Amino acid sequence: MANTYEDFKNWFLRLSGIDLNCYKESQMKRRIDNFYTRRKFNGYEDFFAALSKDAEMQADFTGYLTINVSEFYRNPPQWQMVEKDVYPTLIERFGKNLNIWSAACSTGDEPYTLAMLLAEHVPLQQVNILATDLDVDILKKAQEGRYVEKSIAGLPKIYKDKYFTSDGDGYVRISDEIKKRITFKHHNLLKDPYPRGMHLIVCRNVMIYFTEEAKDEIYHKFSNSMVDNGIFFVGSTEQIIKPAQYNFVSAKSFFYEKTKE
Repeated sequence: MANTYEDFKNWFLRLSGIDLNCYKESQMKRRIDNFYTRRKFNGYEDFFAALSKDAEMQADFTGYLTINVSEFYRNPPQWQMVEKDVYPTLIERFGKNLNIWSAACSTGDEPYTLAMLLAEHVPLQQVNILATDLDVDILKKAQEGRYVEKSIAGLPKIYKDKYFTSDGDGYVRISDEIKKRITFKHHNLLKDPYPRGMHLIVCRNVMIYFTEEAKDEIYHKFSNSMVDNGIFFVGSTEQIIKPAQYNFVSAKSFFYEKTKE
């Protein structure tokens, strides 16, 4: 039985394929302890017994661990950079059919934003974005495309007017035209194969939860996933230390360019 935190990590890996050893222990252990304490379990063994019998609880727990925090146009100056600099640069280099991957996409705010901004540069029918996440339930919410109004508060009015309609109950829905441009898939950054030939990869505010060893492995995989001169967009709290080891060079704050190997 899962008497200790180490026991629990080993058991959960066998159950879910999620290796908790790759996450910073202090943060992850605190989240797990908070989860089972709020539900009145007495410890890992008690929690283990209940979790192994309750599929709904397992799904809730996985969603809780994956820390889904997102919003449209989060950190506006960075998105302005995507629209006014990154996209024009990529289109000049590679043409209008860009391969774009939103990794750890959470509720879909990020890939939908990417699609709206790209549609200002190319016909909407040429916009195709891969969006992936570890949490299956959160991917279902993303595919639904329904959000509380405050989640689009920072989005420029042009995009609100063009791509959203109100449900009249404090929620808005994104247009089917934009939804069709996104392919949502389940993906585990720690163990699943990465797509190839990406011109732009966006992975923001996720790497901060991983250990240094896990980050090193993931950055190498992201680099291998990209074409030469492609661009990698990271979160506002993240910085790649010694990017050259991954064949990256810092282009601007929060943007890295893949160099030729």
